[in-house]
Amino acid sequence: MVTRAYTVAFQGVDARPVEVQCAVTPGLPGFSLVGLPDKAVSEARDRVRAALSAMSIALPSKRITINLSPADLPKEGSHFDLPIALSLLAALEIIPGDAVEETTSLGELSLDGSLVPVIGALPAAMAAAEENRTLLCPRASGAEAAWVEAARVLGAASLGEVVRHYTGQSPLSPSEPGEVTSDPTGRCLRDVKGQERAKRALEIAAAGRHHLMMTGSPGSGKSMLAARLPGILPPLAASEALETSMIHSLAGLLDEGGINRTRPFREPHHTASMAAIVGGGRRAGPGEISLAHNGVLFMDEFPEFPRAVLETLRQPIETSEVVVARANAHVRYPCRFMLVAAANPCKCGYLPDPARACARVPHCGEDYLGRISGPLMDRFDLRIEVPPVAFADLDLPAGGDTSEEVAARVAAARAVQQDRLGDRPGMRLNADAEGEALEEIATPDAEGRDLLIRVADRFGLSARGYHRVLRVARTIADLDGAVEVRRPHVAEAVSYRITNLKET
Repeated sequence: MVTRAYTVAFQGVDARPVEVQCAVTPGLPGFSLVGLPDKAVSEARDRVRAALSAMSIALPSKRITINLSPADLPKEGSHFDLPIALSLLAALEIIPGDAVEETTSLGELSLDGSLVPVIGALPAAMAAAEENRTLLCPRASGAEAAWVEAARVLGAASLGEVVRHYTGQSPLSPSEPGEVTSDPTGRCLRDVKGQERAKRALEIAAAGRHHLMMTGSPGSGKSMLAARLPGILPPLAASEALETSMIHSLAGLLDEGGINRTRPFREPHHTASMAAIVGGGRRAGPGEISLAHNGVLFMDEFPEFPRAVLETLRQPIETSEVVVARANAHVRYPCRFMLVAAANPCKCGYLPDPARACARVPHCGEDYLGRISGPLMDRFDLRIEVPPVAFADLDLPAGGDTSEEVAARVAAARAVQQDRLGDRPGMRLNADAEGEALEEIATPDAEGRDLLIRVADRFGLSARGYHRVLRVARTIADLDGAVEVRRPHVAEAVSYRITNLKET
């Protein structure tokens, strides 16, 4: 007789169903595990044996074979412990096999039989809902998985509780979703003195999810401005929170099963590897660009990142997804993020200051910023210079709008964009608009179109640059409450892309 339990194998954010088959047959005693398991899965034999021994359950002197089907799908992770134990308990007729087959399970077993939380409970619950099965997982993972309302989630603290549940002695109660949390930044945009143009660019970038490049001398406030960006972004919508949390679940970043409604703000160091930024590694896990999905990726000291790492950003910026290719699998992760980059104007950082600049001016600046390729720079919608703040301005009281006031304008502009774009697939904000949708929503009036054509001709804008100016102009018009994109909106959008407009 062959008994079956069900679990999942993760490929990116997708949870592929796996059937765990168990056969106890006469023959030389042994416990074999087949079906392309990795090292962690192969070691499940010893953990399951010890957990059953702790419950005073002895394995029979027969041949035990566990098959993980489909056999050509790689199986990774310790979450296969629980389904292997369930299929074996069903084969030993300790628990009913038909009840086990109605459940998708995952969890790691300790040697004493307790269940250890594992990553991926949220996407596993999505897969269980699609298969119309109940999800059984460690109690600590239940609050996370319960966010999928379509699936019934049961959390257990030990394998003993699972056995008592299936035998009807003590049924498990359904898990409750964790708390909805938010991370108050405590950093107000009003704390930044001066830099009014940079604040305006930050507001435009937040309103339309436009990529922003800041250059300026050390200490001019680039990192300070970027750190206040989360305070002006609206909270995640329910669908966005679920998308982002699925990625964070696979990375083990969800705190006690809670869903965070604050948009991610990731700031990797410039020594990070390509696998850390884009995704990859032994298990082809998500990288920083995917962990920043629906949020912000801030890359300080942008030219200091390895050239190969920077160039890999070009395609994800355009497609909002990344494919991690391996010999045995292609793993796809979503990565709709807003890229905010900061850079010094040169290696020494004082190119604009003749009194402090090095002897290689201006070649040092050309060489330093030349590490950023033209195609990558072309993908930044907004490019601003952040000049040093005068010492006299630092003594002035804080002025300008607070983060709450700016956030209200950003939220209003985003609401207008979402209503305008409607149900167009893959389009939520102005930065996503393309093709006919872009022409429909962002075509400027006659004066604005004439200005944009002259600028494009004079400065040789690429087709990508032309369309990005249109998107930024549409966002500026939304912040202005204007129905039509006019010449002032186009002029401001162009000013953030081209610094010298004397001849236009």
